[in-house]
Amino acid sequence: MPFLESAEMTHAPRIAVLVSGRGSNLQALLDAEARGELGCSIAVVISDVPDAGGLDRAKDAGTPSRVVRWSDHANRDSFTTAICDVADEFSVDGLVLAGFMRILAPEAIDRFPNRIINIHPSLLPSFPGAHAVPQALAYGVALTGVTVHFVDREVDHGPIIAQESVPVEAGDDEVTLHRRIQQVEHRLLPEVVAAFAAGELDVDGRNVVWKRGGRAS
Repeated sequence: MPFLESAEMTHAPRIAVLVSGRGSNLQALLDAEARGELGCSIAVVISDVPDAGGLDRAKDAGTPSRVVRWSDHANRDSFTTAICDVADEFSVDGLVLAGFMRILAPEAIDRFPNRIINIHPSLLPSFPGAHAVPQALAYGVALTGVTVHFVDREVDHGPIIAQESVPVEAGDDEVTLHRRIQQVEHRLLPEVVAAFAAGELDVDGRNVVWKRGGRAS
């Protein structure tokens, strides 16, 4: 069930955005929110890195932020509990992982079932993990791309919400290819989050249905 259709929904949709680095996808979401195109509010930005650039972007936008340091926790379970507790503190309805480089423990999926979205720089199931762009170049593929998916208990595995291909051009290196992938990410992620916030996404096993005829690929 999409969260907007929950009988318990008594407020406008709210999300937490999780970041570990520069936060360019976060900026795309903040910009869409400022234009009134996101359909939900970014209630808090959470980072595992105290000096992540995404925290500066949140500050500039006037969005609350919190740091949950990996090093402050004994294990992944404790870290995940702390992340989810911050999300609950801000009464969020879903999590968006926008360049978040930690793997959350199953507790997150239990507390936010089908309400955690991740963006990945490849056409999953090809090239999961943290090195998708150099792996695509090393493998010699003609096409790579972007996948936005719901998070499940396996890494880069959950039901695919949307995908878009990006051609690998002659002479591409990791920097040039990643730059073109990010251009797609910055457009596709806000589109998916807006559909999520509007209750337009239904999950049926591994299939995600856009109820109003939206895109899947």
